[in-house]
Amino acid sequence: MKPSPPHSSPLTQRTAALADLPDTEMSLVDILSTVEETAYIWDIASDLIDWECNVLDVLGVATLDEISSGARFKKLVASEHLNRRNQAIGGQHSATAKAIPYRIQYRFLPHGRRRDFAIWLEDHGSWWADADGQAVRARGVIRVINDRLKEQQQLLFRSEHDELTGQLNRIRLSEALDAAMTQATATGQSAAFLVVAINNMSVVNEAFGFDVGDEIITEIGHGLKSKLRGGDTLGRYSSNKFGIVLSECNAGAARIAAERFMKAIRDTPIRTTACQLSATISIGGVLVPSQATTVQQAANAALQALDTAKLKRHDCYHAFEPSPARESARRRNITVADDVIKALDDNRMLLALQPIVSTRTRQPVLYEALLRMARPDGGIIAAGEFIEVAEQLGLSRLIDRRTLELSVAFAKLHPHVRLSLNVSSLTCSDHEWMVALHRLTAGDRRLTERLTIEITETTAIDDIDQSVAFVDTLKDLGCRVAIDDFGAGYTSFKNLKHLAVDMVKIDGAFVKNLSADKADAIFINTMVQLARSFNMETVAEWVGDETTADMLASSGVDYLQGFHFGKPLLATDNGSPFRPLRSA
Repeated sequence: MKPSPPHSSPLTQRTAALADLPDTEMSLVDILSTVEETAYIWDIASDLIDWECNVLDVLGVATLDEISSGARFKKLVASEHLNRRNQAIGGQHSATAKAIPYRIQYRFLPHGRRRDFAIWLEDHGSWWADADGQAVRARGVIRVINDRLKEQQQLLFRSEHDELTGQLNRIRLSEALDAAMTQATATGQSAAFLVVAINNMSVVNEAFGFDVGDEIITEIGHGLKSKLRGGDTLGRYSSNKFGIVLSECNAGAARIAAERFMKAIRDTPIRTTACQLSATISIGGVLVPSQATTVQQAANAALQALDTAKLKRHDCYHAFEPSPARESARRRNITVADDVIKALDDNRMLLALQPIVSTRTRQPVLYEALLRMARPDGGIIAAGEFIEVAEQLGLSRLIDRRTLELSVAFAKLHPHVRLSLNVSSLTCSDHEWMVALHRLTAGDRRLTERLTIEITETTAIDDIDQSVAFVDTLKDLGCRVAIDDFGAGYTSFKNLKHLAVDMVKIDGAFVKNLSADKADAIFINTMVQLARSFNMETVAEWVGDETTADMLASSGVDYLQGFHFGKPLLATDNGSPFRPLRSA
């Protein structure tokens, strides 16, 4: 019998006992080596691993010490596959005496994460749990699968990498970030996550086409990849954004790395099928886990920092800075959005009406329909406290739909009342809102002719063709159309001729200081004359006193609206058309 090497492991001793064959025969170790396989026993409780004696030849590591424990072995597993291995071996499990099998594939870096060389391994075996369900022991076989599973590797590569750039896709990038955060928490050494955005991609796409834009994205991915340290990870985060996970990286190192990436892209011309172009990038970064403890938090923080970086005219790096005020605003937005959804579901949105009076008679001719939100305790919340946040979060369609429902219902109960209601920019392209208008009114022009739909000036000119179609459809149904807040945007008067609106509401900013500002008076006079040339009526908003009302009347304004003529009142169906607002 061949003697076992001194101080050999129990696994090696058992293998040696089985390898007592004639010299012409191959030992079991030789056979395992031929098929590039090795075996191990892992005492998870102590974290020590006993390897078959051929392990160095099979895995290509320099010394046994580098893989003598589970922690050291993990350092050689590609970061994007760490979670995959952790979940397969040693995860929480119900107590059982039976072996729990596993079979996984992952990328292994025998020369360390600072080197590019890698092999693919298939690791299969069983592990056992103690009475508490915690893993205590594993036994398995590792096989190198570079050649045998080349086709499977290619399929796996395609599933893990972005098709255009060849970098990791967002799912695998997130896994690598999660693994880096776990490692940073365990070791106490921080890591960093950078989000890189290519500047002015919309200009490139517009000037040269999306094919050239894709070429630039691909080349910048290669440029960033070439400047990574070993052990860092690059992936495509979204259309023109990349994510970079920097392991063992503090704030200063993250800034140095960002400067290295920006310089590389700035100084390298990009050859495309159209011509040679240049590009710049902006970068936002966050430290983990000190500034973010989850992948989503890290991504959000890096994107916030990126937004700040992109405010600069040139390429720039900005590190995330925690802001109590911003966090408070974020929490408030979440609360407001939740309150709006619940109020819509519970039918706690109420209609409030503010009179718009004739300049000549000072009597109401129509009422602007405004929305109020009732609290569960009966308190009233003004629209100014939730509309802006709701629009930012994409809830304006739901709010506009509810305003329409309440307005039509009120108009049906009060056949002599004319109403004016605002719609958001999203509603101007919302076919379902128009369908709802037709359904609620049943095409009855006695209803639609008493409705005026207000769109803001900026909404009207953001997409003039869409606005023209929206206005035309409303007028075909019998509705009147008004431009709200005119003068607050950046349009020129010539845009008025493209929109066959019936009314122009002059922005209140030009009205509130009318008696003290001659420039405002000149603007209003010009606006009134222009509106008359287009056969449009005019409304002045924010009228707060009789002096201002008289000046507006002298200018030829047709209608007046403001607290001087009445605050918004809650609509009701109890016989009297209105009742005073409770405190909001």
